[in-house]
Amino acid sequence: MPTMNELLRDDSLSLLARGYDFGAHLWQRTREGARAVPFRLLGREALLVRGSDGVALFYDETRTRRHKAMPAFIQQSLFGNGSVHSLDGAEHRHRKAPFIKVLYDDEQVARLMPYLETQWQSELDAWVAGGTRTAYEAAIGALGRAIMKWAGIPGTAAAQTRWAKREAQIVDDFGSPYSPVYLLALVNRWWSNRHAAQLIEATRAGRLQPAEGTALHEWAWHRDRDGELLSPRLAGVELQNSFRPMIAVCRFVAFAAKELHDRPEWRERIAAETAERGALTGGELTTMFAQEVRRLSPFVPMLPAWATTDIEHDGERVAAGGRVLLDILGTDSDAEEWERADEFDPERWRDVDDYEAIEAFVPHGGADPATGHRCPGEKLAIAGLAAAIATISDPRVMILGSNLDVNRGRLPTKPRSGGRVRAAGASGSRCPFH
Repeated sequence: MPTMNELLRDDSLSLLARGYDFGAHLWQRTREGARAVPFRLLGREALLVRGSDGVALFYDETRTRRHKAMPAFIQQSLFGNGSVHSLDGAEHRHRKAPFIKVLYDDEQVARLMPYLETQWQSELDAWVAGGTRTAYEAAIGALGRAIMKWAGIPGTAAAQTRWAKREAQIVDDFGSPYSPVYLLALVNRWWSNRHAAQLIEATRAGRLQPAEGTALHEWAWHRDRDGELLSPRLAGVELQNSFRPMIAVCRFVAFAAKELHDRPEWRERIAAETAERGALTGGELTTMFAQEVRRLSPFVPMLPAWATTDIEHDGERVAAGGRVLLDILGTDSDAEEWERADEFDPERWRDVDDYEAIEAFVPHGGADPATGHRCPGEKLAIAGLAAAIATISDPRVMILGSNLDVNRGRLPTKPRSGGRVRAAGASGSRCPFH
């Protein structure tokens, strides 16, 4: 049991209160440019690390492990019990192989593009016709339908939108275990697990025949290291982990709406590029803008691991059994790693083809996608976000400036309004409260 002195020094309540500013608060305790800072979390010694060296340490499986490092309330609601996120070593690499095959291959990214084009064009048409969905709400539908069709999941557009809303609510409220909305996240997780398991069972029984190479097909027939098919429940969990990250991009879309509103010159440039290309997908400027949104938006503040051996890093120590946390937001905006680190400048991404080679760029995790814990769906996420940016840059719509503030104490967060989008010149901009 921790002593009273240890409880008084614990930083858990500070994390809950400060949210995305917790990392910056800790770095103020130490010298400028430090790469590690000790603290206490949930009664244990912990070490917060940042920068490319911190990324290398965090993903070094000879010194850290991820198994059971994620708080149980997050693992259960967001990722699902037994999912790939909780595995290490050979078991992790084996389970991750289908993700690499289905999500990471360039041909799979190309296969998604027509779905993104169709679904975002549908949302654009709705706005021009007088629709009132926010950028965040539209993204749930557009990205959800596109990724489910890509994944081989059957159903009408309305049914896919409803499931996407469930998955989005899980992402929105997984970080609020003290709130009633967390119970709703657990209900939506239960429903989603049951529905995904039914899809797996129907595929194995031959009642559904998803195309080979789709996520539904791959997880229905994936076998563990002993050659056994995964249980329908676990296969369904990993099926969701194949498409839910794309739905989570709706938060980035809300941040993109805020940045585009504040930078009308970029909206004009992107609109001109999109008109010239005649497509909402694949634009160079939209991709550059998307990368900068991903770098600076408060999405995932930090990731946890356990120290499996005594660790010393930048003069600080944590004993085996303590926690090592990677400061994601602090690494993506680290002045030691980035020029003009706090400045939003999409031009920094011009002609950057291999963003994975930038060790301090970790909005979707770090290390090698095949062997480490970097999300293999990152390419899909960039494509979906870029298409959204092209859509809300269209001159036929406008982004309202009200309620774009961000509550940095909430995990996860987004601009409060979600980014209200209306037809250009619509009277819906009259009232600041709606």
